[in-house]
Amino acid sequence: MLGRYLLTIDALGMAIGTAVADCFNETHMFNPRWPPHAKFHNVQTVLLAETLSALTLYYTWRRAKTPELRREFLFIAAITGSIYWFAGLLSILPPGTMGVDPEFGGPAFPQAKIFVGFMTAGLLGAWLEWR
Repeated sequence: MLGRYLLTIDALGMAIGTAVADCFNETHMFNPRWPPHAKFHNVQTVLLAETLSALTLYYTWRRAKTPELRREFLFIAAITGSIYWFAGLLSILPPGTMGVDPEFGGPAFPQAKIFVGFMTAGLLGAWLEWR
């Protein structure tokens, strides 16, 4: 059961954290310096995170008729629960990207610890339930 709770923490962190960090503050959607196309991609990313979060919760708590099916569900939950965080970690690699815009204290990448923490919770949770 601990594993399912960890997967749930991962999914809720993705759903709530993404919405708060990327939509409801002055650094993204309410930043007047952001062009409309950047805001479009921001919303696209947030909706992807919300979808992955919902799928993670669905497969984490879905009842399975067999142990094999239960493992399949947990494997899917591990993927959907970690793919957003993994992509976030890789997003800093292309030249010219920053985790924080200069007007808000960048260059910096404070999200890295958060991304690793939630991804670890989800993967550890899946492993605890799967074994």
